[in-house]
Amino acid sequence: MPKIRTVYTCQNCNYQSSHWVGQCPQCNEWNTFIEDVVVANRTSGPGSRAGKSGSVIPVQLSKISTKNIKRLSSNISEFDRVLGGGFVPGQVVLLAGEPGIGKSTILTDIAKSLGAQKILYVAGEESPDQIKIRAERMGYPAENLFILQESGVEQIISAVETTKDLALVIVDSVQTIYSEEIAGISGSLPQVRGCTQLITMAAKRTGIPVVLVGHVNKEGVVAGPKVLEHIVDTILYLEGDPQHMFRMLRTTKNRFGPVSEVGIFEMQEKGMKEVKNPSELFLEEHVAGTSGSCVVVVMEGYRPLLFEVQALTVRTSFGYPRRTASGFNANRLQVLVATIEKRTGIDLSGHDIYLNVAGGFKISEYAADLAVCLAVISSVRDLPIKEKSVVYGEVGLNGEIRRVSHTEKRSKEAKKLGFEIIISPETAKSLSEAVSKALSKGYNLNSGKYIKQTTEKKGNSSAKAV
Repeated sequence: MPKIRTVYTCQNCNYQSSHWVGQCPQCNEWNTFIEDVVVANRTSGPGSRAGKSGSVIPVQLSKISTKNIKRLSSNISEFDRVLGGGFVPGQVVLLAGEPGIGKSTILTDIAKSLGAQKILYVAGEESPDQIKIRAERMGYPAENLFILQESGVEQIISAVETTKDLALVIVDSVQTIYSEEIAGISGSLPQVRGCTQLITMAAKRTGIPVVLVGHVNKEGVVAGPKVLEHIVDTILYLEGDPQHMFRMLRTTKNRFGPVSEVGIFEMQEKGMKEVKNPSELFLEEHVAGTSGSCVVVVMEGYRPLLFEVQALTVRTSFGYPRRTASGFNANRLQVLVATIEKRTGIDLSGHDIYLNVAGGFKISEYAADLAVCLAVISSVRDLPIKEKSVVYGEVGLNGEIRRVSHTEKRSKEAKKLGFEIIISPETAKSLSEAVSKALSKGYNLNSGKYIKQTTEKKGNSSAKAV
């Protein structure tokens, strides 16, 4: 009989200790250790597996064929984009997201789109009646969907192996299943890890792809990420503001495809609707000619997307001005505000600044720096940015505009949507130069005045300050 011993495992970095400690010595996080059990198998000596195992013959890589691998398409192009073309036989996918973000809805959409192919839905959290109500709301007759209300992992694997012609298995959720042979309660670290390993081995054995629904902790990551990420093949995150309609599906690990693709969805009453041209939809309510509004091109993986960055500046009512950001890093906003004051001479010490990324999305790319600066300057001067203008670029502490990646893709996407003026590191070398190009030709940055161009009879132009 194998010897079982108790250890304490860090949920953040998977570091193990023989006793509980408050701070992890490897990742320096506090209160992350959970009691765990491990099986100490003998790896050497008489009777060990190493002593009985035979020789293993290596296989030449050039002789391995990948032509026989046939992917299962979800028939949802945005979902297939993230997976790399569809489900691979035996693939185990972990789908994570905040409660109410739409994980069960998008999986029901996948089952609906697969048509006549048989789907097994393991309901660990919801009752069959709740799933039926959701399917009826989405207009899905669910003739190909079979519900298994079971939490025992051995019973789940038995049902998967005995049910014929299964195309996909959905387990909702991995925190609700358990095994009687593993110590700990349902949802504990040993149970989640052990059950995931058993399901993964069953998926590889049967060749049926499995989707595991996972919860996220208060930091917004999958519970026990370092434990599960080495077991599953693909990790998907469904993100978005629950108060807005848009959802973004991204991957952080994919053994069978790229890890930089994103899928855009729109939450509707009848389910998730894929957004094939997200930039046009995000800018649908953009009002041109208003101050404090700037359009930026950011890269989500290899996909260029256009967002509207809005800034509002008002006179502060207190001694300390406020800096509030929604969808953008607040600390980065503080740095950019200091750069504006130092390099352009605009005094923002008496203004409250409110920054917002329209649509409820979060932008973490430094290429949005220039758009944030121009939106703030446009608002404080109450001067609109030129129509059909789009910007991107990182702003350095010296006020220089630094280069960013995928410039050709950004420019091509902007031109496709009708933007004619592109302000980027290729067209502006400094923040002052970018302001002059964006607000108005001949605009005096320090005085805040326009230099209106008037044409004389001979065709020569003269400048007049207004």
